[in-house]
Amino acid sequence: MTKSIHLQPVHVSVADRLCAELRTAIVDNILVPGTRLSEAEVAVRYGVSRQPVREAFIKLANDSLLEIRPQRGTFVAKISISQVMDARFVREAVEADIVKLLANAPDPALIADLDAQLAHQRTLIGGSARDFIEADETFHRTLAEGADKGNAWRVVVEMKAQMDRVRVLSSLHFPVQRLITQHGAVVRGIAAGDSHAAEAAMRLHLQGILSDLPVIRQERPEYFL
Repeated sequence: MTKSIHLQPVHVSVADRLCAELRTAIVDNILVPGTRLSEAEVAVRYGVSRQPVREAFIKLANDSLLEIRPQRGTFVAKISISQVMDARFVREAVEADIVKLLANAPDPALIADLDAQLAHQRTLIGGSARDFIEADETFHRTLAEGADKGNAWRVVVEMKAQMDRVRVLSSLHFPVQRLITQHGAVVRGIAAGDSHAAEAAMRLHLQGILSDLPVIRQERPEYFL
């Protein structure tokens, strides 16, 4: 949070837009665990009143991204290992079934879209973590929507913030080429109509955090509960 951003209400409330801004800053570790946030300072920085800031703080606290300590202040929460593991478990279960559904009835238009996304992802190698994570998010959302499971994806999104924080840190340690290769294996399984291969590729992809997390935790122990 290095500059003021004046939030203009469009289709969502000021509080929701501010919440999204702060959520991104926390997930991207721009606001690192333990950072103290002042309601007044955030209001001035973003050019809003204190009421939407208060609402955003409460929502982020409910999502375990902020910790509101009475008489002490509001702080960016540490990353909960248990919540990361729960999110990974749920995400793997949901997305493994999604790709099986897609492989049972391969859609050439969807596969062409996914191939184009893979090509775009390759252009992001060596770039910013945020750009790749947005492309990764689009890839997984496309799979869910292609299987008509958009509502299931929204459930996953609501609970995976802690996992996303680890993914950002992981991108600093591990090459994104590995993730793109895994995405490609998922697409090949779907295109071949091989539900077992698609499922196995997705599970391998989402289990990567199990080996990445200990390395990241050792590097940044102060970030974790």
